[in-house]
Amino acid sequence: MSSDIIRDADDYRTRLFGHYDSALGYTDPEFVQIFENFAFGDVVRDSRLDDRTRFLAILAALMGSQGADAYRTMLPAALEVGVDPTAIKEVVYQGVAYLGLSRVLPYIIITNEVLRGRSVKLPLPDQKTATRDEHLRRGNDLQVEIFGEGLRDAWEQGPEDTAHIRRWLAANCFGDYYTRGGLELRERELVTFCYLVALGGCEAQATAHAAGNMNVGNDKEMLIDVVSQLIPYIGYPRVLNAIGCIEKAADER
Repeated sequence: MSSDIIRDADDYRTRLFGHYDSALGYTDPEFVQIFENFAFGDVVRDSRLDDRTRFLAILAALMGSQGADAYRTMLPAALEVGVDPTAIKEVVYQGVAYLGLSRVLPYIIITNEVLRGRSVKLPLPDQKTATRDEHLRRGNDLQVEIFGEGLRDAWEQGPEDTAHIRRWLAANCFGDYYTRGGLELRERELVTFCYLVALGGCEAQATAHAAGNMNVGNDKEMLIDVVSQLIPYIGYPRVLNAIGCIEKAADER
C-alpha cells in the first residue's frame, strides 16, 4: 500500500507540475516527500472529486488563508488539469465580496502574471450578464434560489439602519458577481464556502453557505470531500470547524 501511494503521488505530481523540481526539494527533501505523498497521494486517492472541482476549491481556500506563495505554485497546476482561465479569474473576482480587495488584489496580480507567462491574452472575454438596472433584482433572485424565499426583498425587512447592507448584498455580492458567466451557480457557492472556511472566524456564514450549497446540489458528502481536500493547504483545525458547519447545516435541513 505504501509503495502504491508513493507511486500514485509521484504520478499525480508529474501530471500537475511535469518534471519541475522546486527549491524545497533540495533544501527540505524529507518535508517535500511527506507533503507530496499526503497531498497528492492519500488525499487524492480518498476523494471522488474531479480535478476542476478540486482545484477551484484549493484556489479559493488559498485566497481565504492568504497563501499567496502557495497560490502562485498551484495556479499553473490548475491550468494543467484543465481549469480554464475564465473560471480562475471568476474565483478571484468573486473573492472581493467575501475577502475584500485588500486580501484579493495580490491574487489578481499573480493570476495575471501566470496567465501572461502562458501567453493567455488579457483581458479575457467579458462575463457580465446583469446590467446596472437589473443587478438588484437578479441578485436577489439568486439569493432566493440558494437560500429560500426568506431572503426575498431582504433589504425591506429587519433594522432600517442596516437595510443598505442587505441591499448591497443582493445587488453587489450576488447581482454583480454571482450572475457572471464562467462558473456554474453550484461552483460559485462552493468557492464561497471555501473562502469562508479558510478565512476562519466565519462559522455562522460558513454554516449558512453550507446550507446554500446543499440547496444547489452540493450535498453533505460532497462538501466533506471538498474540505478534506483542503487539509494540506489550510490544516486540520479549520477543516474540522468546516465539517462542524456542514453537519449543523445538514441537521437543520
